[in-house]
Amino acid sequence: MTARHIRILLMTAAFAAGLVLCFGIVLIVTGRLSTPVAQQVAAIGGPFKLTDQNGKVVTDQDLKGRPTLVFFGFTNCPDVCPTALFEMSEILRALGPEADRINAVFITIDPERDTPAVIKDYLSSFDPHLVGLTGDPAAIAAVAKAYRVYSKKVPLDQGGYTMDHTAIVYLMDKSGRFVSPFSLKRTTDTAAADLRRYL
Repeated sequence: MTARHIRILLMTAAFAAGLVLCFGIVLIVTGRLSTPVAQQVAAIGGPFKLTDQNGKVVTDQDLKGRPTLVFFGFTNCPDVCPTALFEMSEILRALGPEADRINAVFITIDPERDTPAVIKDYLSSFDPHLVGLTGDPAAIAAVAKAYRVYSKKVPLDQGGYTMDHTAIVYLMDKSGRFVSPFSLKRTTDTAAADLRRYL
């Protein structure tokens, strides 16, 4: 086979692959793909058994029946965590009585320091609808993995440590299925209106 024939075969294969890709995109856009795109998204969330700020056991089953906002952080976080919890609190406030129909959950990624008592004191600065969850390191590692949360202990020069972590607010539907990241970087009223769609 000559070099010219090889080039022609490669060009033909590339063209065919392009047609297949183009056809696939058309099927997705027109909604004719046999497997819904949503089903192809990697699963986020799953079973857990943790303890809230009042010492009560809370599982994933307890959150079902209401849409849920989930945020992973830690009480010694200097800026990202308190900002996110403040913004979540403002959205809950904007919802008024409808906030009773929403779960808003803060899960620590620093169980060594974040006991129920520490979390209770920390959350006293935010909306009372917020529930703080902790557990032993294995339980926290498992729930973080289920939500695909990255976290890492980082030693500080002056001693002690801080935590690097994923800073996403997860929106879960009433069945406990992941919907999407919930953006806090918009007006409070817009975010509240978006959340109402899942009530």
